[in-house]
Amino acid sequence: MTSTSHGSRAWQRPDESAARPASARLVDPEDDLPITTYRGGSSADGGETAATTAIPRFDTESSDEATEVTAAPATPSAMAFDLMHEPEPLPYVQPRERNSQQAVEPAEIEPDPETDARVRVAKRRGTQDLGLMVLRVGLGAWLVVHGLQKAFGWWGGQGLNGYQHSLAAAGFQHAGILTYLATGAQIGAGVLLVLGLFTPVAAAVALGYLVNALAVEVAAQPVHGYFPYFLPEGHEYLVTMIVLAAGLTLTGPGLYGFDAGRGWARRPFVGSFLCMLIGVGAGVGVWLLLNGSNPLH
Repeated sequence: MTSTSHGSRAWQRPDESAARPASARLVDPEDDLPITTYRGGSSADGGETAATTAIPRFDTESSDEATEVTAAPATPSAMAFDLMHEPEPLPYVQPRERNSQQAVEPAEIEPDPETDARVRVAKRRGTQDLGLMVLRVGLGAWLVVHGLQKAFGWWGGQGLNGYQHSLAAAGFQHAGILTYLATGAQIGAGVLLVLGLFTPVAAAVALGYLVNALAVEVAAQPVHGYFPYFLPEGHEYLVTMIVLAAGLTLTGPGLYGFDAGRGWARRPFVGSFLCMLIGVGAGVGVWLLLNGSNPLH
């Protein structure tokens, strides 16, 4: 608040003195409002004539900045206050009082009988996992024994040289490289099946090997043009092994193996089916690319 006089007697209350000094005047209520055009200054005698107050400005780029506005002596035209261009104050919202006694506690979720029944049925597999382990270990042990027979000549085997000559006689190209690949794949797939590790992949590799073995036997039969099944001239032995490898690819290893925590052991579906198709396709592709003959002719 300002006036034209800086004397202390000019600021007396009306009831204290009947005679008002001539230099005094009533204070205009608009003088107490902030002057947006004033940026601060000093009086003619060099002293500070007004106090500064930080008033936030809502029309600037950031609401955190404040504009210092100084109330100082000015002419009546400079003291005019434009009410139309000043922003309205923000509405005040009374915050809600939080009552700690009325806090909502988490409700206990009751078990679903239908879900519990499904879980019990899934856990109650009986001897299914034991049966899968017997099939898996049986096929894996058969592959390992035959692979060691080819690799080291054990148990009356022909060894790597004899196996290479038999592949070349069957019409395979690159028989030297194929000997090591087939022997290593047979032993490796057998070990993985025994351990129950990466079972769909191991069973698919065994499936591809068995498809080639069946094609070699069918091509080597003396009478061409038909497919004998029953022994001793038929091929029911290899057909049974192919069916076993395909079945293990689809069913998975069961819960008794290193794959017990994986999806293809608990609930095999699309991935196992794709592994079976890849195994059959790989066996047929190796025969067509490296042999190229029709085993039925």
